[in-house]
Amino acid sequence: MSSPVLAGRGFANQLRQFHALTKPRVIQLIVFCALIGMVLAVPGVPSMADVRLALLACLGIWLVAAAAAAFNCIVEQRIDAKMRRTAWRPTARGELGNTQTLLFSAALCGAGSAVLYLLVNPLTMWLTFATFVGYAVVYTVILKPLTPQNIVIGGASGAMPPVLGWAAMTGDVGPQALILFLIIFLWTPPHFWALALYRVEDYRKSGLPMLPITHGSEFTRLQILLYTVVLFAACLLPFVYGMSSWLYLVAAVLLSGRFCLYGFWLWRDYSDALARRTFRFSLWHLSLLFAALLLDHYLL
Repeated sequence: MSSPVLAGRGFANQLRQFHALTKPRVIQLIVFCALIGMVLAVPGVPSMADVRLALLACLGIWLVAAAAAAFNCIVEQRIDAKMRRTAWRPTARGELGNTQTLLFSAALCGAGSAVLYLLVNPLTMWLTFATFVGYAVVYTVILKPLTPQNIVIGGASGAMPPVLGWAAMTGDVGPQALILFLIIFLWTPPHFWALALYRVEDYRKSGLPMLPITHGSEFTRLQILLYTVVLFAACLLPFVYGMSSWLYLVAAVLLSGRFCLYGFWLWRDYSDALARRTFRFSLWHLSLLFAALLLDHYLL
């Protein structure tokens, strides 16, 4: 018979494996972007009722997003096992079975949907569920293995969090939410293509038709540069529309200008180290851009 200590360690290890399925760092960014949408939807200082509603919405969105991440691990377990970046995932290593993972995903999705429908509003629940389907099924199952434009089309699901946050607080989807959606939608391709450039051999082994494989490094680098330029223009829209003031404008110009520079440097003189720095900066770009929106909303 196993001792209680060993049994406890085994249970704790399995909890860590289930937690890893949810892709915690990705989910943190998703919830953060949703929270920005919530904050911007409420004029002035939020009331306690607003804070309570936002916390419930964050919980529901976190649960459904985690469910989508876990479902993604089932679909891509064979691909994950071939790639150094993802080979550690419990499904790729066979530490968690498909049935366990599917039940875990269904439980998270059901719980999150119930929280959103009953405690937030039905619109947010349906939009969040549509995002789940868009990412877990349309992107992962259909688009990703079929087209090098997978991340462009599938990026619509990844751009939804601020729309979900806005809907949670207002019960509708306003033009401000769509501006935030557009920023993330345009940010996604250069972010992922920079990763694909220095992980190209991993993607080649996986058989996925990523842009650097199907069209080559030079074409991909040109696309990154063009997307960063268009993204620069989109990042000015919150100021142009009147959502923000000069504080955000300064941050948007500096951050987006720097992203354009990375795109230009990649295009002119490629190296894996530069692609890695570009990918890392893209994470800072989006996080700091939205943080600037948040500061602008409350300070000015």
